[in-house]
Amino acid sequence: MSQDRKKLIAKAKRIVIKIGSAVLTGAGEGLDQKRIEQLAAEISAIMDQKREVIIVSSGAIAAGLAKLGLKKTKGMPLPLKQAAAAVGQSRLMWMYEKTFATHDKKVAQILLTREDLSNRTRFLNARSTLHTLLEHDVIPIINENDTVAVAEIKFGDNDNLSGMVVHLADADLLVILSDIDGLYTSDPRIDSHAQFIPLVEKLTAEVERGAGDAQSLVGTGGMRSKLMAAKKVGAYGVPMLIVNGKKQGMLRSVFEGVEVGTFFLPKAVRNRSRQHWIAYTACTNGGVIVDDGGRDALENKGKSLLPGGIVRIEGTFKAGDCVHCADRSGNIFARGLSKYSSDDLEKIKGLKTSQIEGVLGHKDYDEVIHRDDLVIL
Repeated sequence: MSQDRKKLIAKAKRIVIKIGSAVLTGAGEGLDQKRIEQLAAEISAIMDQKREVIIVSSGAIAAGLAKLGLKKTKGMPLPLKQAAAAVGQSRLMWMYEKTFATHDKKVAQILLTREDLSNRTRFLNARSTLHTLLEHDVIPIINENDTVAVAEIKFGDNDNLSGMVVHLADADLLVILSDIDGLYTSDPRIDSHAQFIPLVEKLTAEVERGAGDAQSLVGTGGMRSKLMAAKKVGAYGVPMLIVNGKKQGMLRSVFEGVEVGTFFLPKAVRNRSRQHWIAYTACTNGGVIVDDGGRDALENKGKSLLPGGIVRIEGTFKAGDCVHCADRSGNIFARGLSKYSSDDLEKIKGLKTSQIEGVLGHKDYDEVIHRDDLVIL
């Protein structure tokens, strides 16, 4: 076993475990109670080692579809999926409540939308709630609030959500339980020559090309979304592990030091929490196009963005909103929090800072985006 892997797993005290729909359901026909009981036993054993566990759980829509007598989610209208989530969420939580109670463990339900995390105040409130639950030995079980989430506020899938929860909870390790043993050079379900990859030291374009999309009828993610989660948590200095959650004992094996699944090493230098939130969690409502000098000042000189470097405004946003920064060719290279609204920027773009007050009637800031509120992607 890689010494880095062994050391990182050994010191992980707060773990996010993402459980996919394909793991929780019996051939796509509702929840698999026996498998959930097995997972509850394995997770409880991890907690008995003085570790904290947060679960990001799929399965609500799949459980609801079974209850409604339906077979799959693909091609179904959004309102029907939301109705299935409403029916299935209580069933899913009841199953968790019952199975963990047999191990004297308490659970709590947290339903999130993208807006809950992209708003900085709500993000910090959610973090406080999570930490309080963990202090009281409660297992937070997190899912997207599918009943109300629409395209504009969806996380996309629970792989993406689990990556955000790692940052939200300040976790030490992300474990994704999937219906496959880990990462391969190509999809082993369609390529008999696919080779297993036990360790990923760096996510390269070649590694990403081998990833496929979801094969399960009840899932929404795929290996590609898992790699995006690995990139997200890796930038925060947190490792990730993909293991086959349909095989009993996998979680126990992980924490007994057995080399299973695919392990993703994190970056050596991690983002600060606020930077990471700007880069990966805050939603952007628009952006600014900057000239070559503006890009150079941000990327290579560590400067703040001034109005003189801006050539065009995209979208509509308020002061304090997160915006992207792109060059004249449309390549997005940074994200940051704008000190000015899009309306005000339309008036002062291209101007010197000394001209701002004369145009707007006030000048609250010299910078459009201060360096402390900017992340180079």
